[in-house]
Amino acid sequence: MARDLEALRVDRRGSVRPGGSGVAWLVYDDAGNAIGPVAQFLRDFAARGNSAGSVRSYAYGLLRWWRWLDAVGLEWDRATPAEVRDLTLWLQLHPKPRRSPRTGSTSTAGTVNEMTGKRYLDDHYAARTIRHNSAVISSFYEFFGDQGLGPVVNPVARDHRGQGRSNAHHNPMERFRPEGRVRYNPKVPRRRPRALDDDAWGALFDALGSNRDRALLALAVSNGARAAEVLGLRGSDVDWGNQQVLVIRKGSRAEQWLPGSNESFVWLRLYVAEVGDIGPADPLWVTLRKRRSADGSMSRIPLTYEALRAVLRRANQKLGTNWSMHDLRHTCALRMAADDGVSLRDVQTILGHAHLETTAEIYLVEDERHTVERVAEHLARLAEPKPKPAPVDRGYRPSDLAVLFGDGTVS
Repeated sequence: MARDLEALRVDRRGSVRPGGSGVAWLVYDDAGNAIGPVAQFLRDFAARGNSAGSVRSYAYGLLRWWRWLDAVGLEWDRATPAEVRDLTLWLQLHPKPRRSPRTGSTSTAGTVNEMTGKRYLDDHYAARTIRHNSAVISSFYEFFGDQGLGPVVNPVARDHRGQGRSNAHHNPMERFRPEGRVRYNPKVPRRRPRALDDDAWGALFDALGSNRDRALLALAVSNGARAAEVLGLRGSDVDWGNQQVLVIRKGSRAEQWLPGSNESFVWLRLYVAEVGDIGPADPLWVTLRKRRSADGSMSRIPLTYEALRAVLRRANQKLGTNWSMHDLRHTCALRMAADDGVSLRDVQTILGHAHLETTAEIYLVEDERHTVERVAEHLARLAEPKPKPAPVDRGYRPSDLAVLFGDGTVS
């Protein structure tokens, strides 16, 4: 019997909170107890070297799955592909729960900003979020399947059309791996990355209110580092002589030196001169105002991601735009990709992409503005009046007749 997904209510039960025993985050029920199977999976997930941010992301995905199973009245080890299918449909039908109602962003949610061409976030689950949720659920059941627990078949079904028989070349000495495309995955619309042109970047830069903000954004737009990578810098991570910074890459956690522009290091020197000496182990980016700590002393605290978002939010409000830190990364990448002196392999290295195909797919594109300009020039040429051809003389010229028939004199 088909479920009435529009009427089905999923209660916001349980929570994700910091865990213990080496696990950064765990999922707790309403009684405050860690949910056993989820805790077992997350402990193994963390032990395999995944970052605390990844553990947190997987915890929220499994909390969403646990709430869904509670709403449909099923135990986790009785789930079937029908539950994954219905959850996918339900997420597409219903808005995301919010901690607090929208205020100033109510009128812009889901609309397109006229100045940037970017869409504002709305209250619905993005296709990437739903796909990630399916990947989390699949990993969860794959973990228990390896131990002979849980359902016999992973409830995250896969399609094998056009790929031949599943596991046709399986090595009998190794365990089976899921193959094929996840069946109930919404398609992710392919959008061209938005970048700031010189005028837009200049306007955003002028709207910043401190040397710290100017230094941080100028550094990000010059080397394409992610927000978390820039915020993670410490005093010893700055090579003033070579104008480079040492970032810890997202995912791989590898250290990598990235260059910075002359402009970014000028602003960085001004910022450091304002806040005073920064020790080798001290965070590079701190609050401009000192805060009172637990012992009563006044000190600056590290700049958080939410504080950085507030910096951009204030600048966007002045300009009527909706730029983000990731747009600065796109801007850097597209600038490098358009430079004949920078190879695609160079772009991949600076951005920290694991695969060259990722870099090429996103950034090796023709600039739409240049394409539009060329087509506009083509249309203008079509509209230009064409010159009329020179008129053709009627009859034969006397000189031609004289050559053929002579000039009429008798010799």
